[in-house]
Amino acid sequence: MCLAAAGLVAVAGCGGSSEPAYCSDRSNLENSVKGLTNLNETSGISDLKTQVKTIQSDATKLVDSAKSDFPSQTSAIKSSVAALQSAVKALPSNPSATQLAPVATAGASVVSSVKSFTDVTSSKCS
Repeated sequence: MCLAAAGLVAVAGCGGSSEPAYCSDRSNLENSVKGLTNLNETSGISDLKTQVKTIQSDATKLVDSAKSDFPSQTSAIKSSVAALQSAVKALPSNPSATQLAPVATAGASVVSSVKSFTDVTSSKCS
């Protein structure tokens, strides 16, 4: 993991960018979280699960690249994404509104933790 993170930093440095590597990871995670809003009743549970996997992957990259600089914010992202994954895994194939409520709550927690990270990194990422 450390090698991969070091590689990301090296690649970012070679591009002449003055932004830390986690800035692009943050942008990717923000976009994947926004992808949740594109889902609707016809999307189905499989689309929701696919989007949550994308969020989990992007969150892992962000946490790996930023945890030394922002340990509390990345920890919040990691735990909120884990809660979202658990809520989605618990869904039956045809969930009721009541069964979807924990997913909505967990999704809101992910949005909140990503926003907190975005707020504290706004001066470093343009």
